[in-house]
Amino acid sequence: MKTLLPALFAASVLALPAVSFAQSNTVAPGDDAAQAVAHYGAPAETYALPDGGKRLLWPTQPFGSTTRAVDVAADGKVQRVSQVLQPAEFNQAQVGAWTQKDVLAHFGRPAESTWYPLAHREVWSYRYVEGGVWHEMYNFYFDRGGVLRLTQKSPDLLNGDSVD
Repeated sequence: MKTLLPALFAASVLALPAVSFAQSNTVAPGDDAAQAVAHYGAPAETYALPDGGKRLLWPTQPFGSTTRAVDVAADGKVQRVSQVLQPAEFNQAQVGAWTQKDVLAHFGRPAESTWYPLAHREVWSYRYVEGGVWHEMYNFYFDRGGVLRLTQKSPDLLNGDSVD
């Protein structure tokens, strides 16, 4: 019995992350889009995807730091559920190829938009939390034609240095 208890304890500890994830994410790939709407409410933004599907967004911008995205195939089935305001998602943006339309469809409306006349650039900024600790702004710089020319992260001065 003494040797069985440590093994059961270890197995239960290893299973906890899987159980908590399964319970926290009640919308999964393969579900109907209606289930996402029933769970999260009506999306604040909806964008067409190149494959005929659509992206539903539930942002917390301009002051929050998350945007939940649900990608729905043309047949109405959920393909992907994600939090898009994070480095792995930002790194998908392709300088010189993406336009304002691409950034908008991927991340939703920005927290801030600023025009810099001397640089001839419009900058869209999104609040996010880096590494679960640092409040940051991710900035997309567009030329006059709306083409992405530069990305940059900077401190979010509104929210302070780190997550409390």
